[in-house]
Amino acid sequence: MGDLINIFIKSAFIENLALSYFLGMCSFLAVSKSVKTAIGLGIAVIFVNGLTIPMNWLIDHYLLGEGGLFGMDLTFLRFIIFISTIAALVQLVEMIVEKVSPSLYNSLGIFLPLITVNCAILGASLFMIAKEYNFSQSVSFGLGGGVGWALAIIAIAAIREKMQYSHVPAPLRGLGMAFLLTGLMGMAFMGLMGIDPAAFK
Repeated sequence: MGDLINIFIKSAFIENLALSYFLGMCSFLAVSKSVKTAIGLGIAVIFVNGLTIPMNWLIDHYLLGEGGLFGMDLTFLRFIIFISTIAALVQLVEMIVEKVSPSLYNSLGIFLPLITVNCAILGASLFMIAKEYNFSQSVSFGLGGGVGWALAIIAIAAIREKMQYSHVPAPLRGLGMAFLLTGLMGMAFMGLMGIDPAAFK
């Protein structure tokens, strides 16, 4: 259990997908103009990440590997299969959000279906393979990665909302300031890289 908590903390804070690896920047910068939409997209990313990574682990181990269902090495199909799994779950999330909160669905606009090609989701699935996690570890990693990305976008959205009332030089308004803020937040999160969660047992 301690190992799973360590993986969750590490993926959420120390190896944050958005601020340590800078994955998913297109939607991160575009949707972070208001906290409300950032929270909505963050929850959607947690849901998609938390489900796709364990599902992709099962597919990779029981279908694509040499010891899988087909008895041959199909790992060359990994990218296509992983993206297909992500696309299916994003479609499910899109239908749920449209039914539950039409206003959030309209405010997210094109960026909700764009989770399909969000490199943070695919990158997390590939990290899971590279780190050789087992199923329970992949669940913890998926949830932690989603929570970390959600915290990052909510934090920058809150800062950007406050910045609207601040005196910002004209050339830095908009995306210029967003890039600077992302860089500064990234530096702060990279400061956590020297911390080993296992040391706090």
